[in-house]
This record gives sequence, C-alpha cells and structure tokens, in this order.
Amino acid sequence: MSAVDKNDKTEHAERLSVFKTYKLYVGGKFPRSESGRVYEVTDSKGNWLANAPLSSRKDARDAVVAARKAFGGWSGATAYNRGQILYRVAEMLEGRREQYVREVADAEGLSKAKAAAQVDAAIDRWVWYAGWTDKIAQVVGGGNPVAGPYFNLSSPEPTGVVAVLAPQESSFLGLVSVLAPVIATGNTAIVIASERSPLPALSLGEVLATSDLPGGVVNVLSGRTAEIATPLAAHQDVNAIDLAGADDVLAKELEIAAADNLKRVLRPQPVDYSAAPGIDRMTAFLETKTVWHPTGSLGASGSSY
Repeated sequence: MSAVDKNDKTEHAERLSVFKTYKLYVGGKFPRSESGRVYEVTDSKGNWLANAPLSSRKDARDAVVAARKAFGGWSGATAYNRGQILYRVAEMLEGRREQYVREVADAEGLSKAKAAAQVDAAIDRWVWYAGWTDKIAQVVGGGNPVAGPYFNLSSPEPTGVVAVLAPQESSFLGLVSVLAPVIATGNTAIVIASERSPLPALSLGEVLATSDLPGGVVNVLSGRTAEIATPLAAHQDVNAIDLAGADDVLAKELEIAAADNLKRVLRPQPVDYSAAPGIDRMTAFLETKTVWHPTGSLGASGSSY
C-alpha cells in the first residue's frame, strides 16, 4: 500500500462520537449536581440521548442564593437595557438554531419541520417580550383619580425571586413562554426543566451565559420535578412560583407549602404555547406601588405605601 493510500485510509477512518456533558446553570456557572447523580434521558422511542444532572435540595438552595444576589442589579437595570439583553438572547438562539431543532425533535418526537417551527416561535417569543420591557409600566401603571388634593400614582415593581416549573410536554417553546415574561419585568428565576425532556432547557443555559444576561438572573435545574420544587415552594426567600409544569396532585401540595410565606402562586392551566402570547404572565409577577403626593398648599412632601 502506498503512502497516499495509507493517508487516505487514515483521513476516512470513522470518528468516535463526542457525547455532550450536560450541566446545571446556577449563578452564571455550570456546576454538576451537588449530589453527583445523573439520570438517563431518552427520546420518544426510548433511545438514550444523554445523562442529565439529577438536582438535589442543596442545588435548589444554591439557585435561590444566586437568584437573590442577582435580583438587585437586574431589577434596578433600566427596562430598555433588559429589553436589549432579551433581544440578544434571541440573536444567540438564531445562531444555534439547528442545534435546538435537533434537540427539540429528539425530545418531543417531532419531525424536523415541526421542531423548526417550535424553535422559530421560541426565538420570536424572546423578541416579543424584549419589546415589552419598557412598555408594560405604561399599560399597568399610571395616575389614579382620588377625592382630595393629591396626586395618586401607581407603578409596577417586580415581585422578586420566582420559581418556574417548566411545562413537561413543550420542552422549549413552553419553557421560553413561561421564563421570558418573568425576567422581562425584572424578576430573577429558578427554572425546573421538563423532567422528561430537560436537554433543551439545559442547553439554553449556554445561550444565556453568552447573551449579556448577568449571572444568577436565570438558574436552570434538572431532575425530579417534585424533589426540586418542594423545597423551593417552602423556601422563605422565594417570592413566587409558577406551577405550569406540575400535575394536579403536585400543584396542590406546592400551593400549600407556598402558603407558609404568602408566595404569589400561578396555578397550572391548559395553555396552547403556540398561540400568540399576552401580558398576563408578566403581570402575574408584578407588585403595584402606589404613591400619594399632596398638591396645592399642603406642601411638597409625599408618602407611599
């Protein structure tokens, strides 16, 4: 065999597959689960896709710490700046579109065309919410008529740290539909990925890390939904919880646990995530601050509650 034949044979030798190691996304970093555990993720036909981290209660607590630390800076950023960052997420997803089409197709057993439609809708949804960041205050806030010599003004403020149970069936479009409105209004989030199909959510962490989003604004956990959600629902530093990915039994248990510190709870409801979005998921995690300011001869000092 000539030297040319040998080189040609080497160049065409079959490569070993390079399997992706999926990790959590907490505080802007990519740790393995504190427990060291993983679980097998399979496609719709039962074929192995990857090992995903099996998050522990300690991982959930670490995510809360990261989300709380990031809240001040994120909620204090201008609405315009938050919109720029959400748009940047869409830009980065557009550049990795083929990867997400493949992951969504595998996760949900969809054809490539249907998976592409889901990914495109998810990218567009980031753009949609990016456009709302500096407009929502005008829609839900404003001046209120009162009987007396006062100005009465209401303005929305973010609730705080929000735990989000991503939908179980819509692994990517559903995830974006429940996550984007939470952070668009200045909240920080702890996302529990779909238990059956967590890979698109875990890959989203890689996009968020390169999209100018400050570390800790979004934290992504994977594993057994009930095991992670239970300590989050009872955690005293979690201000709200979206139960989109919980079944009826788990939703009831989490709602009871959340009542201990009067969390805001968004109950699960049938949602067509492919339908046009609305502002209801933004307003669900906003608080209203009302300011009274005297007019005329009463002076210039004001008070709020």
